[in-house]
Amino acid sequence: MPSPSRTPVIVALSGGVDSAVAACLLVDQGFDVAGLFMSNWEEDETGYCTSAEDFQDALRVADQLGIALHRVSFASAYRERVFAHFLEELRRGRTPNPDVLCNREIKFGVCYAHAQRLGARYFATGHYARVEQQGADHALLRAVDADKDQTYFLHAIDPALLGNVLFPIGSMLKSEVRAFARARALVVHDKRDSTGICFIGERPFADFLGRHLPARPGPIESPEGELLGTHAGLMNYTLGQRQGLGVGGRRGANDQPWYVAGKDVARNALIVVQGREHPRLFSAALETEGLHLLVDRESLPRRVQAQIRYRQRPLAAGLEMRADATALVTFDQAQRAVTPGQSVVLYSAGRCIGGAVIRTALPVAEQSAARRASG
Repeated sequence: MPSPSRTPVIVALSGGVDSAVAACLLVDQGFDVAGLFMSNWEEDETGYCTSAEDFQDALRVADQLGIALHRVSFASAYRERVFAHFLEELRRGRTPNPDVLCNREIKFGVCYAHAQRLGARYFATGHYARVEQQGADHALLRAVDADKDQTYFLHAIDPALLGNVLFPIGSMLKSEVRAFARARALVVHDKRDSTGICFIGERPFADFLGRHLPARPGPIESPEGELLGTHAGLMNYTLGQRQGLGVGGRRGANDQPWYVAGKDVARNALIVVQGREHPRLFSAALETEGLHLLVDRESLPRRVQAQIRYRQRPLAAGLEMRADATALVTFDQAQRAVTPGQSVVLYSAGRCIGGAVIRTALPVAEQSAARRASG
């Protein structure tokens, strides 16, 4: 932790309890704190984004703490750098994670730059993560609260920023954050955590997408090509999904539920299989797109802990870098519903060392061929 001594810090004050406690801790430690509320979406388009309410909560917190609160809109940058990419990935039949891109492009991109223009020496947020200086480098470490750890969403930020970033609640449990907020009578101490993506809010995912991407219904098929039903548009489904398929039983087949096992984008077909443990749902490895590293490539370990979705236990895996900066991640045990478009994030001894977008999920036979090709 840097020496406070009235050092100027801008806190991304969202109107929630986590950022409020982060700001309060920094004030207590003697930093010269100001808040920055950013809005990334035009609320009047959906009526589901809570930006106006959140700003009022952030303003009340700032008043309580006796700090200034700046307000800025990054809606244009968000549409260009995050939302447009989100829609394009869906058109490709993939399942994107806009939170990863939002952190890289908006919170630790244009917002970080804005905080610097306001005179900040440090930029702080209410993320559950930690930064620790290790030699000449700053390491991104998992939060103490493993259930709330958010390094999965932070893996793509510029590692050069880590020395100027503070995560004040990264060493606290969520229960401790709540207790601290209650003890200090912060006005948001009992506000429930936000869930989902702001531009979708609480509305059904398919309803929102229908306003931005035309629905293209198509066939639901078995791996053998048998027609089983009609889907409402590939963008509405993700690998491993069970709900909302509308596929009934077949003559002579068992009564196990159906799951999404793949998408044939060229034919606009959704491929489904029966049974949660069907082999088509499992992958032995994955190939990435360009790997973003938070450590030097020369120091990359061959053995890593890989995480293919948020709040998943770390998976023991092998890591093979390729000359084109992509990577092959091979799991010790085959994994269910490895999803192209999502992120695989890599760890070593609790340190986030980088990550990448998943390009391809490889069944056992294909994984073996890919390893031979990369060797």
